[in-house]
Amino acid sequence: MLISSRQLALIAGSSYLVIFVAAIFANFFVLDLLLQSPLEAIAEQSFIVRVGIMAFLITAVFDVIVAWALYDLYKSHPLSLPSTYFRLAHAIIMGVAVFALLNVFVEDSAQAILAQVTVFNNIWLIGLLFFGVHLLCLSRIVKHITFIPYLLFAAGVMYIVDTGAHFLLENYHLYAGIFLTLVAIPSIFGEMAFSIWLLVKGGKN
Repeated sequence: MLISSRQLALIAGSSYLVIFVAAIFANFFVLDLLLQSPLEAIAEQSFIVRVGIMAFLITAVFDVIVAWALYDLYKSHPLSLPSTYFRLAHAIIMGVAVFALLNVFVEDSAQAILAQVTVFNNIWLIGLLFFGVHLLCLSRIVKHITFIPYLLFAAGVMYIVDTGAHFLLENYHLYAGIFLTLVAIPSIFGEMAFSIWLLVKGGKN
């Protein structure tokens, strides 16, 4: 069955919203819970932690859906294929990283649990480098949209810079809050605006 451009835009936009909801829950509720109270989280809120881990997997699955929908929507653009590959690489690396979080249930000390969270974050960090390159490509693909490409480009640059800083700066932790802000602002506003654009206007022309 042939899927219209409008349907592809709706699929990509709605999948983006699923990613936002799942990622916010997994990152700012479950992952923070593990970081703040690792033993208590596993002992008293094990189910919530498992739901959070599942939420990370959901974001990876819907990343693949977004990658497919955007490729089909913009396949005539020369950057569409590399953009898709970079987003798929991010989704695969995210899926691999999630396995580290499953190990928190077999650890018996806060330090060991936090070590598994660190492994997850480090692997995912590599995935975010690929995601940053995807956003750079995407910003060129959708350059016809008002202001959104600039936010996507800025987010892509900051993902790459942040990953590089993790590897290169011994005292990265001193600047972690600044880097998080510089990544989050263009990423959240840019991708949210793009998802809304896809739902409202995408594929109509």
